[in-house]
Amino acid sequence: MRAKIPLAIGMALLLLMLVCAAVPSWFAPYDPLEFDFAALLAAPSPEHLFGTDQFGRDMLSRTIYSARIDLQIAVFAMGGPLLIGSLIGLLVGWYGGWADAVFGRLADVVVTFPFLVLVIAIVAILGPGLINMYIAVACVGWVVYARLMRGEVRVQKAADYVAAGRVLGYSTGRILFRHVLPNAVRPVLVYAVTDMALAILLGSSLGYLGLGAQPPEAEWGALIADGRNFFTTAPWVSLTPGVAIVLAGLGFSLAGDGLAALLDVKR
Repeated sequence: MRAKIPLAIGMALLLLMLVCAAVPSWFAPYDPLEFDFAALLAAPSPEHLFGTDQFGRDMLSRTIYSARIDLQIAVFAMGGPLLIGSLIGLLVGWYGGWADAVFGRLADVVVTFPFLVLVIAIVAILGPGLINMYIAVACVGWVVYARLMRGEVRVQKAADYVAAGRVLGYSTGRILFRHVLPNAVRPVLVYAVTDMALAILLGSSLGYLGLGAQPPEAEWGALIADGRNFFTTAPWVSLTPGVAIVLAGLGFSLAGDGLAALLDVKR
């Protein structure tokens, strides 16, 4: 019961955001790019529930349409490290030996540097934009997934079903991908759900710095940056996307915690 409550709340928040991202026109009262020079920095009102920005654009509409980019960031910024790290961890955990030693040294080098600083440095070299951000995150974020998978594979490698598969003459590939991987992947997937919250925070941070999504694409971090010069006079310009980031992070965190408790995964 304890697992189902946070899981249900988290999934409800994520489902709401997913629907808003899929069909934003159903919920957004205005065109997010429409200028209204008669309502510049208008305070929240029945006409504009969350106010307008410096160009008179409705903040509620801009925040809803921005959900498409931020949920995309959550999926793709997590997907690359998940696939790369899981494959490396699977092979290293199974074969061990010199591969394990090389992996350990490489992982130590990567984690020596602060994650955000290293991502920003790579994006600054490659250039701003979502694709380069995904490449940077994949280059840095695979280590955690590889370590998780490696540990689980080493545990599964000693299980009776692996010995039985060898006795039956199964190939290494069959044992790895049809038997070991499905049993070892649960904690990795649970971590991936929680990691989506961090991916949104990372995407918003880079968007705030101008290294993430580029205009005319609207993104929550970029919207916060748009309102930083008006925070004392029109705080709603930054607060509205800020609340959206908090709700998205809360949704992924609750879903991850609930899933971990439901599957009895220790993190």
